[in-house]
Amino acid sequence: MNHPSTGPLLQRLFAACGCGMSMACATAATPTTELLWPSGAPGATGDEPKDKPTLTYFLPAPEQATGTAIVICPGGGYHGLATGHEGRDIGAWLNSFGVAGVMLEYRMRGKGYGHPAPLQDAQRAIRTLRARGAELGIAPDRIGILGFSAGGHLASTAGTHFDPGDPRAEDPIERVSCRPDFLVLCYAVIAFGEPFTHYGSQWNLIGKDAPPELVRSLSNEKQVTAQTPPTFLFHTDEDRGVPAENSTAFYQALRRVKVPAELHIYRKGGHGLGLAITVPGTCGWPAACRAWLEAQGFLKPPAAPAP
Repeated sequence: MNHPSTGPLLQRLFAACGCGMSMACATAATPTTELLWPSGAPGATGDEPKDKPTLTYFLPAPEQATGTAIVICPGGGYHGLATGHEGRDIGAWLNSFGVAGVMLEYRMRGKGYGHPAPLQDAQRAIRTLRARGAELGIAPDRIGILGFSAGGHLASTAGTHFDPGDPRAEDPIERVSCRPDFLVLCYAVIAFGEPFTHYGSQWNLIGKDAPPELVRSLSNEKQVTAQTPPTFLFHTDEDRGVPAENSTAFYQALRRVKVPAELHIYRKGGHGLGLAITVPGTCGWPAACRAWLEAQGFLKPPAAPAP
């Protein structure tokens, strides 16, 4: 079942929204939470809960599962985590059409950590789902990452900074690739060191006196290559916290190298909207995202393996 407060709330709001959204009534598994790094996170400075990032699994009903999974990165300026409307609500929404949502509570400045800890956690989350795919009913080539605001920066970093895994690693999770198969970037922080940068996120991640080469390496529109995964982006024109130029810069970079991408900029709504269910027009972004996932082939049940 959905989180006890999230599921009914989403159903009521979807029914009230004029965007034609609906939520399936399937029974999903009760969300479960586990440590991302059972043996301790790299660079951990203590042994308290703040030093232990977690994954919370929102798995769809088996009869509806598509084999697709998405790591969810809530926003919060790299200082906190909006795990409600940018986390649990998103897991319930993804479950409604057969996608597994896995919320990552990554380390960040509010827990005493800066770069590279958040990226290490995001990469580990992707590797974990890929390594445990058979156990979780997840196809290894259908693992995406979705992020809001600073969580969108983290997702775009994972989509532009990845490796194939270390085949010599003792930990089998570390042997597999951390490249996501697709990105979903929601009013994301993308650019560092630019006039439209959200400097609170930049400073929380790398400090105010970071060397220029580090700033550039984490200004992710400058790191796009032909290997960057296909991407869905949405933003709003009224967002003053993180201007829409962040999304347009990333979209243009994807177009230059011919990576498939889709960008929606809605007129209404400020920053931090989550599903935007009560915002006319902008409440259409979840349906648009679902349609994009379907067009990319991620919502069809995976083909059965050959005998």
